[in-house]
Amino acid sequence: MKAKRMLKLFAVLFAMTLTAAACGSGDSTSTTTSECGSDLAVAAGESVTDLSVALVAPSAKDDVAFTQSMVDSLTRLGIEPQITDGTFVVEEAAAAIRGYAEDGIDIIVAHGTQYGGSLAEIAPDFPETSFIWGTSADNQGIANVFAYYPEADQGGYVNGLIAASIAGADGIGVVGPVEAGDAVAYIEGFTLGAEAGGSSTSIVYTGSFSDVALATTTAEAHAANGVAVLTGTSQSAVGAVNVATANDLPWFGTQSNTEAWSSDLTVASQVYHWDVVLADMIEKIEGGTLGGEAMALTLENGGLVMEFNGCYDLDSSVKSDAEAAIEDIIAGEIATK
Repeated sequence: MKAKRMLKLFAVLFAMTLTAAACGSGDSTSTTTSECGSDLAVAAGESVTDLSVALVAPSAKDDVAFTQSMVDSLTRLGIEPQITDGTFVVEEAAAAIRGYAEDGIDIIVAHGTQYGGSLAEIAPDFPETSFIWGTSADNQGIANVFAYYPEADQGGYVNGLIAASIAGADGIGVVGPVEAGDAVAYIEGFTLGAEAGGSSTSIVYTGSFSDVALATTTAEAHAANGVAVLTGTSQSAVGAVNVATANDLPWFGTQSNTEAWSSDLTVASQVYHWDVVLADMIEKIEGGTLGGEAMALTLENGGLVMEFNGCYDLDSSVKSDAEAAIEDIIAGEIATK
């Protein structure tokens, strides 16, 4: 059985290695372009493991944002996890995490920075269970906890550079959630990219990952102030996307592809492919290492992918400049933070 699991895993890792190599080198870079009107549904691969997996996440599994990015990544690995979503309340998430551990689930993905304190209490009680937690660059020194995080400033820079070519002197409105984690990284990278492209950003943090109404009113204020482009991040970003659509403003997404929200006005999205690091973690778990490491998503390893919207008429020279910037970021020639 173990040999069968390993063969499955190696097959998937080999395929992912080829994809990452194609995305991170030469003319391909870490980009894709959708066909206008195409179905963005993620296809399931052959499962990489026979181990049981559960996912605990703060927002809906189909939020077209943070939680869906993890669901899509598990799907690409052929994994159908048990899911407890909508657990913005940390105590509810902790109960779900502990419940899955008590049920004997082999791998529990705790997909929320805010769950770190709970894991510090729960994980030591279940030393034979592997916990995968993010976003965090620190596994808290717990032997059976893996951590993961995106270098979201990288794709943020690329989005900002493109946005500047559209916005010019009119500027860009940014709707941030809580000033923490990958939200800050994305916005800081975006701002640097916009500045490099000769534009400016107006940034407002709402103080909430989940308050769609607050994200809506913040985006409306940006629109009233005359910005030419909008961007934002977190599960609440759907409110800002709706404002962009209502005001015919180009939108730049992150975490998941936001074309489903705004098919004509989404220009590009930085998409998290957690499967890149999940595959490595599962390989280690299969080999008996249940944690002790943090892994990053980057443009270079294919964990961050820039997805251009085929429905948006982006000037070819702007796209070429963005792809050149990606190569320079990977080569270390552009600093994104």
